[in-house]
Amino acid sequence: MVRGCHHNEGEADMEDCHEEEDMIEIPELPLEIIVYILRFLHASDRKEASLVCRSWYYASQDLHFQKNVTFCVPASASSLEMIRGLGKKSRCSLIISQLDGFSMSRSLLLEVGLCLGSKLESLSLPGSSITEASLLTLLPRLTSLRRLDLRGLDSLFMSGAFLSREEHRQQVRSALCGLEELDLSNLRYLSDLTFNRLTGCTPHLRRLSLAGCHIAFEFDPYRGCPVGAVKDSSALLSLRNLRKLLTEQKSTLVALDLSRTSITPESLRTIAQVEGLVLEELCLHGCKELTDYSMEVLVKHQPSLHKLDISACTELTSRSVEAIAQGLKALTHLSLSRDWRITEKGLAELLCVSSLRSLDLSECLHVGGTEIVKGLSESGAARAQLETLSLKSCTYIRDLAVFSLTQLLGGTLRELDLTSCVNVTDLSVRAIATYLQRLVVLRLGWCKEVTDWGLLGMVETTKCDPDQEMGDKGPRFTRTFGNMGFFKPPRMPFEDRPKLVTQNDLQQFKQQAGASLLALSRLQELDLSACPKLTDSSITQVVRYPELHRLSLSMLPEISDASLASVAWHCRSLTSLALSHCPGISDHGLAQAAPYLHRLQHLYLSCCNNITDRSLSLLVQHCRRLQTLDISRCKNISVTMVDVLQSKLPFLENVHYKYIGGADHNLSL
Repeated sequence: MVRGCHHNEGEADMEDCHEEEDMIEIPELPLEIIVYILRFLHASDRKEASLVCRSWYYASQDLHFQKNVTFCVPASASSLEMIRGLGKKSRCSLIISQLDGFSMSRSLLLEVGLCLGSKLESLSLPGSSITEASLLTLLPRLTSLRRLDLRGLDSLFMSGAFLSREEHRQQVRSALCGLEELDLSNLRYLSDLTFNRLTGCTPHLRRLSLAGCHIAFEFDPYRGCPVGAVKDSSALLSLRNLRKLLTEQKSTLVALDLSRTSITPESLRTIAQVEGLVLEELCLHGCKELTDYSMEVLVKHQPSLHKLDISACTELTSRSVEAIAQGLKALTHLSLSRDWRITEKGLAELLCVSSLRSLDLSECLHVGGTEIVKGLSESGAARAQLETLSLKSCTYIRDLAVFSLTQLLGGTLRELDLTSCVNVTDLSVRAIATYLQRLVVLRLGWCKEVTDWGLLGMVETTKCDPDQEMGDKGPRFTRTFGNMGFFKPPRMPFEDRPKLVTQNDLQQFKQQAGASLLALSRLQELDLSACPKLTDSSITQVVRYPELHRLSLSMLPEISDASLASVAWHCRSLTSLALSHCPGISDHGLAQAAPYLHRLQHLYLSCCNNITDRSLSLLVQHCRRLQTLDISRCKNISVTMVDVLQSKLPFLENVHYKYIGGADHNLSL
C-alpha cells in the first residue's frame, strides 16, 4: 500500500497535506501468477515463501505442489484439528504414529475416516499397538486408498483372528479393491490364515513387502513337502500360500520384497517360475542362503527385472554378476552392497548394460575400479549412463580409478559415495570438481588423505618436514655406527603433514578459476566427516552452496567457529548439520550461525564440550523447526535446559543427551 500527498502550489502546511492524504492500493498478483513463480523454487524455499502472506500460502497449496506429500501426525488431541484441516484437500497421504487401544487413538482414527475417507491415498501406522476393532472401523471408509503400511503391527495379527468374520472381509474388500501397495514387513505372527484373509480383500496388488517376516520356506521331512502344503497354518506363512497369491495376482504384481527372510535357492526358483509372473522389482537384501545358482535361475525366468537388490547376500560371487550382466538387459538399479565375495570379474560386462542408472558396490572389499573403467571405456555409446554410484569402503579404489570414472561419467552422475575410500587423495577431489559439476550428492567421509588443498583446487608444492620443524639437522649419532643413521626409521605416508594454507595462498585461490569444490554449485548433500586434515582455510572458502540441505563436518578437529559461521551464512537451506566431535565449535560460533539456520531440522553436537546452555537458548529462539538434537557427552549442558528446550520447540521429537553435565543420565528421547 503506497501513501502520497497531493496539494496545490500555495499549500505549505504539512498538516493539510496529511488531511488530504490518499490511499493507493497496489493490486495483488493473481493466484495463477504466484503459483507460476513458486514453480521455480525448491520445496524448502517454497515453504519459506508460503509464510509471506495469505495469498502466497494459498498458492503454495496448489495441487501442482501437493504430489506425493505425506503428513506425519502423532496420536494426540492436537492432531484432531489437523486431520479436520486436511479434509479440505482433494487428496493426501498420512503417517500416524504412537497409536494404541485407548480412546484418544480411537477418536483420531474415527476422525480420519470421517474427514479423509474418500481422499486418503496412503496410510502408514508405524510403532503402533492398534486393535482389530479400531482398524476395522476405519478401513471400510478408505475408498480411495492405494497404499497401506502395516509394518510391525504384531498386536493386530497375534491372535490370528484378524478378518475372521465374513461380513468384515466384505466391508474391507469393497473399500480396498483398488489397493496397489501392501507392506507387511516385520510381522512375527503373520500366518497363512491371516495372510489369505487380508490379501483376499486386495485383488489388484502391484507391490507387496514381506521383509523380515517368518516365512516357512523349508520342507517337512516327514511328509516330503513344504511346510503348510497340506492345510493353512495358523502360526506361519508358508511358501505354498505365497506362491498361490503370486499366481492369483500375476497380472498386476510387479514388485516383491522378501528381504531378511530365510528364502532358499529352491524357494526362489519356485517363485521365479510362477507362470505368467513378470516382476520388475525384487528385493532380497540379507537373504544369506541364496547362491549363484539361484541368481542364474532368477535371471533366466525373470528377465524383465528393472530393480534388483541382492545386498548382504554373502554367499554370492562374481558368477552372479556375470549372470545379471548377460540376462537382465533392462536393469536400471542394482545393489551388490556387502556382497564380500564379489571381485572385479564381471563388472566390465555389467557396465555394458546401457539401461543401468544406479550401482551400489559399497563394502565390496575386492573392487578396485579397474573393470568398471574398462566396461565404460570399451562399450562406447552402449555403456551404462550411471546417475548414482556408491563405492563406500572399497579400500582398493585409488586416484587413477576415480580420475577415469569422473571423465567417463561427467555428463550423467548425480550422486557419488566414496566414504572410507582411504586411498583417495586431493587429486580425486580436483577431478570430481572438474568433471562432475552436476553432482547433487557427494560423500567423502573418512577419506583421511583429503586436505585443504584438494577442496581449494590448488596444488601443494611442498610438504612440512617434521625434522626441520623440530630442528633436526640430520641422522643422530650412535656409539656403534657413527653418522650412518641406521636406526632412523623410514617415513610413513600418514606422517606427511600437508603444508599449511597461508593468506597468500587464499588470495591466489580467490583470483584463480581452478577446479575447487565451489564448482559443484548444485550440491544438496555433502559429507566431509572424519577428514582430519581439513581446516577453516578450505571450509570457509568452499562450502558455499545455496541449495545445500545436508552437511556433515563431524570429527574435524581443526575447524572452529569461523567455519560454522561461514557455513550458516552461505548455506541457508540447511536442514541437517552434523558437527559432532568438533572441539573448536563453541557458543560463540552457534550465536553467529543460529540466526541463519531457520530451516534446520536435525542438529548433531555430541562431544562438543564448548557448547553450553546458552546455545540451547539460541536454538529455542532461532531454530523453531528442530526435530532431532544430539548433545550427548556435552559436559556443560544441564538437564534443566534440555527440559526447557523440549517444552519450547513444538516439532522436537528426538533428543539424545546421555552423559551431559559430566554424568550418565542415560536418556535418549
